[in-house]
Amino acid sequence: MAMATATVRHSEDIEYAQLPENDRLQATGKKSRRLWPFLAAFSVLLVVGFIVVSREDAGKESLENQRQETSRQVGSPEVVRPISRGKSAGVSEKAVILGYGVSPYPWTNAMLAWQVTSYHFQPERNWMNDPNGPLYYKGWYHLFYQYNPDSAVWGNITWGHTVSKDLIHWLYLDLAMVRDQWYDINGVWTGSATLLPTGEIIMLYTGSTNESVQVQNLAIPADPSDPLLKDWVKYSGNPVLTPPQEILPKDFRDPTTAWLGSDGLWRLIIGSKINKTGISLVYKTSDFVNYKLVEGVLHAVPGTGMWECVDFYPVSLTENVGLDTSVNGPGVKHVLKASLDDNKHDYYAIGVYDEATETWLPDDPVNDVGIGLRYDYGKFYASKTFYDQVKQRRILWGWIGETDSEQADIQKGWASLQTIPRVVTYDTKSGTNLVQWPIEEVESLRTSNVSLDNIKVDPGSVVHVDINGAQLDVNAVFEVSKEAIKNTEADVLYNCSTSGGAAGRGVLGPFGLLVLAEESLSEQTAVYFYIAKGVDGNLQTFFCHDETRSSKATDLVERVYGSTVPVLSGEKLSVRILVDHSIVESFAQGGRTCITSRVYPTRAIYGPRLFLFNNASTSVTVTSLNIWQMTSALIHPFEQSS
Repeated sequence: MAMATATVRHSEDIEYAQLPENDRLQATGKKSRRLWPFLAAFSVLLVVGFIVVSREDAGKESLENQRQETSRQVGSPEVVRPISRGKSAGVSEKAVILGYGVSPYPWTNAMLAWQVTSYHFQPERNWMNDPNGPLYYKGWYHLFYQYNPDSAVWGNITWGHTVSKDLIHWLYLDLAMVRDQWYDINGVWTGSATLLPTGEIIMLYTGSTNESVQVQNLAIPADPSDPLLKDWVKYSGNPVLTPPQEILPKDFRDPTTAWLGSDGLWRLIIGSKINKTGISLVYKTSDFVNYKLVEGVLHAVPGTGMWECVDFYPVSLTENVGLDTSVNGPGVKHVLKASLDDNKHDYYAIGVYDEATETWLPDDPVNDVGIGLRYDYGKFYASKTFYDQVKQRRILWGWIGETDSEQADIQKGWASLQTIPRVVTYDTKSGTNLVQWPIEEVESLRTSNVSLDNIKVDPGSVVHVDINGAQLDVNAVFEVSKEAIKNTEADVLYNCSTSGGAAGRGVLGPFGLLVLAEESLSEQTAVYFYIAKGVDGNLQTFFCHDETRSSKATDLVERVYGSTVPVLSGEKLSVRILVDHSIVESFAQGGRTCITSRVYPTRAIYGPRLFLFNNASTSVTVTSLNIWQMTSALIHPFEQSS
């Protein structure tokens, strides 16, 4: 373990907006019943604070037309024309809409090659989106995923398949399912796996038919004795579910893992909407072939729009373990999660599931699904959990899309990542939210370490930490003096996205770390805290990412992300950051609030650096700073593993 002490040097070359004129760069050593009556009651409710981000819904195009349009983009040196992908087919927007008039950036091969991650899962090439059907089976972790085997843009969706012994090192297998039947000819879309007590696997997935109707289909392993589950058989009687009368043909998708009720019947939910009310439909079955639609809905929230990639699972209130999806009873609550088609965010709420009425109610209606808590406040969508029966934990996967131009993705030959798998538990300390934390296996990639204590970061200063790299695991603990907090006036207007980002100035923030930074700070991604005091004297802590200076490239969507994070009495501020080339994942206060960013440096790739910074008007102490460089995971075709 390397240890170091802080020294100070002055520099006039730091490019960091809003810092005082006497910037200091301190160098030191070494994160079926009818739905209408039920829904009518909801139609009079008002949902406060929900923002719908409208999307352009382009006309339906054939795959060939899309390719021709892409070709025209690549050949044009002047502007990149935005193209909508997915919406007309009946799924969420899959393209990054930059707007008209955006000039393509002259990416070099070196810049694009650098963006490939080293320990996050991504296919060898081409487009990927939602994680599908994750499970553990006969010694292997399985991940299926939405995949286009022909291109780096969305379309021709099949199921890719990969396996792992530890959720870190992955082996690519052949495609698990392709669009070859009338009921899925327009796409083998999102689905979930259910592991029966007999050891059998049931895979339910959404197919888009030859008439673009969303239906649910059944598939099972061709050879259950094969631990790799290489081949799958689609049920001859597919589809097993079609949209109910009240549901539009393109608003019926993404079945969950099923759970077993006390009556011996299995239940599952499917996401949908009626008008602008997001809903979750409940079905019962004894054999996964014949189903009955339960009267009403599990839950509905007006104003939230289409619910897709829904998830529903129990959490323990007393133990720090995961629970099988069928567990219910005392000491258990249930999480309902929905991916909102309208704004591309994943929302969850914790509440009580009543099996007798087949309904679920949130503990806090203010933080209901779609209007309250999110899994992640950055670039994160279409997530799915599964129960790891071997280690008794619930694992969360999330799709991390691109925020660069489609033209750049085509040039580099791939698009999208999956998060590092996260363990999800109920936060017994706050009692209000979940906590997410990277699986312990990721720590096996740690190599050289830098450990520092009690680093004072003065107002307006930037501190260089002498460890470089694009693959880091950073753990930092910050402390602001009680006296400074006591003497601070009320600050009630702060918001991560609208308050100037990391370059803003306040009494108690922003302060934090700059990762993937170029030496002069011309490129940097800020991960930081901001403490605000209300007029009642209570504190509110914000946790944010600022991407706006992450790259000199011009064809990007760069944002300031964030939200509040619960900080309990006596707690210091803590953050863990996983840096892996073009992705930054951060976990504040043990994972109560999480943020993921995609970033695309052009200069910082030649020796990315890490800094501490403080734009508050009071000093901040980093009481503990531990940084590990990370080696690469082994991710390659299965044939190369022998």
